[in-house]
Amino acid sequence: QVQLVESGGGLVQAGGSLRLSCVVSGRTFDKTAMAWFRQAPGKEREFVAAISWSGSNTFHAESMKGRFTISRDNAKNTVYLQMSSLNVEDTAVYYCAAGDLVSRSRGSYNNWGQGTQVTVSS
Repeated sequence: QVQLVESGGGLVQAGGSLRLSCVVSGRTFDKTAMAWFRQAPGKEREFVAAISWSGSNTFHAESMKGRFTISRDNAKNTVYLQMSSLNVEDTAVYYCAAGDLVSRSRGSYNNWGQGTQVTVSS
């Protein structure tokens, strides 16, 4: 059974930083594309960042470029999202997702974590 477990969310002041982690089990991690999405209250789930199975290709949403960085450690079956210069608009539940091909599309990912809350206060 595939499991994705996120951690690292919490409450942070505007301008601060957080690092989210997602540990994957039940699938061959070093052959798995990974991504982060987020969903704010009343909004659609949106793409944040994605990384290929080798880590050689990364993609970030335009609004988060330069502030958010996705990375992975295949030895630890873990993907990370380093977030800096956080603002109130970054408040959301952040989800990690696993799939066969790296993509910005939700439909490309067939395994999802339960989400971790990130709240940015002003």
